[in-house]
This record gives sequence, C-alpha cells and structure tokens, in this order.
Amino acid sequence: MEILESGIGELFQPPDPDGFREWVHKHKNTRLISKVMSEQEAIARFVQDGDYIGTELYGTVRAPMSLVRELIRQGKKHLRVAGQGVLELDLLLAAELVDSLDITYIGWEVYGISAVLRRAVESGRVKTTEWSNAAISWRFKAAALGVPFIPVRSMLGTDTFKYSAAKIMQDPWTGKPICLLPALFLDVGLIHVHQADEYGNCRIEGISGFAFELARASKKLIVSTEEIIPTDEIRRYPEKTIIPYYLVDAVVLAKYGSHPGEMCYRYWRDEEHLLQFYKDSADPEKTKAYLDKWIYGCRNHEEYINLVGIDRLKKLETQIGGR
Repeated sequence: MEILESGIGELFQPPDPDGFREWVHKHKNTRLISKVMSEQEAIARFVQDGDYIGTELYGTVRAPMSLVRELIRQGKKHLRVAGQGVLELDLLLAAELVDSLDITYIGWEVYGISAVLRRAVESGRVKTTEWSNAAISWRFKAAALGVPFIPVRSMLGTDTFKYSAAKIMQDPWTGKPICLLPALFLDVGLIHVHQADEYGNCRIEGISGFAFELARASKKLIVSTEEIIPTDEIRRYPEKTIIPYYLVDAVVLAKYGSHPGEMCYRYWRDEEHLLQFYKDSADPEKTKAYLDKWIYGCRNHEEYINLVGIDRLKKLETQIGGR
C-alpha cells in the first residue's frame, strides 16, 4: 500500500478496533436489566475526566442537551470531543471542559459563526483537527464495522483534507487516489431519542442521523429519551429499534431533553432562546452569565424545564415545522 499524502492534523483518538472489542467483552454489561437512572447518576458513573466523547446529529436537531448540561454541572475536565454539534459544543467550550476537538461544524447556520469556538481556538486553549461532516460520520461507521479505517472519496483535493489526520493512498485496483479515514471509537456516546424501554431499546422518529453508527462506536452509551415505553410495545415493531439494549449503559427520562433544540414531530426549536444565546456569546461575561443561569443555577433537568416554563414548551409543541 502506497501512501501518497497525509493530512497535517493531529489524530486525537487513534483507531484500536481490537482494544475496543476487548474492552467491550471485559467491561460492558449486556444483560437485559433496567438501566433507568437520572442524568446525575449516568454522567457520574460513565464519564471520566479525559474521556473522548461524542454527541449525535447536527445543528439543533435531537441534541442531548439535558445530558450535556449535567456534564457541565459535574465539571468533567480535559474532554476530547467529536465536535459536530452547535449549542452543546459551545456550552462545553464556554465551560472550558474541552482540550481537543475533531471539528466538522463551526457555524450557527443562518445566525453566523460561533464566537465561543473562535475564542477557544484562537487563544490556543483548544486544539482542533478538521473533518467534513460526512467524514466524521464515516469514521463512526468504520468503528461500527470493527475496522481501523474506511476508504472514501470525501475531502480529496480540499484544504479540509490538508488539516485533517486522514491519508491518501493509491487504490490497489484502479490506481487512483482514495482517502483513508481512521475509525473513531468513543469512550462515551450521548444520544437523545424519542422512545426507549427501560432496558435501552431505542426508537428514533424522523431523521435517524448516524445514531446507528455512533451507538456501535461507543464503549459506553448514555441515552436520554422523551418517553419510556413498555418493552411489549418495542417487541411489536422490532424494525423500529435503531439502538438495541445491549449497546446502552444508561437510560435517562428527559422530556424536552433537546431544548432549546428541536425534536422531530414533538416540538420546534426555541428560536428566541437560541438567538439570545448566540448574541450574548459574543461577550465572555454574558456567556458566563448564561452558564450561571441556565446550567449551574439549575440542579437538574426538572429545574431547567421549570425555568424555561411549561407554557413556553407547550407552545413549541404547536410550532412543529416552524409554523
């Protein structure tokens, strides 16, 4: 195999499929037991300082916000992050919990560029390596397949490749260049879903993103859910189960757990809340005030929901589709 070119980015989480498999066989509890617990217990039990973590999906859609807020309350430090989120990533960076970032997504879509991310990177406090959205998803796919890398055409001929940690090799069959993406195995994955049973069998309505891959690429997986449903209901339609119980370590009941993001078919994103944070985040002091009010000032998700206001959340339920 001839390597033609290598990206100059640092590989923060080298692929180790055999080590991952060994860890899972030795440490993963795959029994059919109830895994329901609070955000506090799940984060305390399964996230350690220095872990490489990842959240699933992009933008503000189905973001595991209740879990991220608890992660910040507990002050888990020196995290390495697969950074394809928006608000959850900004909050982790604002709380100064992140050391390095495999970055794919730097914008607030129609609002603009993240001021929090800019400060963290330009100050040198956080190291970054660049990937495309597709590339990091395929890195999870490689991990889910149990292989050390996956060949793709993504990023060829781009500056994104230059600042990544990918490699280009000569395809042994066609002789043409092909990009090799290293598998990305997570210490902890965080996913928010629509429904789960007490054992961790999970359903997602609408876009499923890369939940299938990320769940299978995680040593430990914490799932928050809008509702817990009976296992008999799961068994009626097994084809709807995107994540099976044996991959899951914790199930957290968190209605409105994606707020201020949206949940397909359940509630719309809180545009006013998001826009206010985006504007305030340009000022470090206002960013700190946001953390104090909405995270540190709330002991748990229930207090956060009460602070937002149930009437406001009910209104968001009527605005599905942006109406």
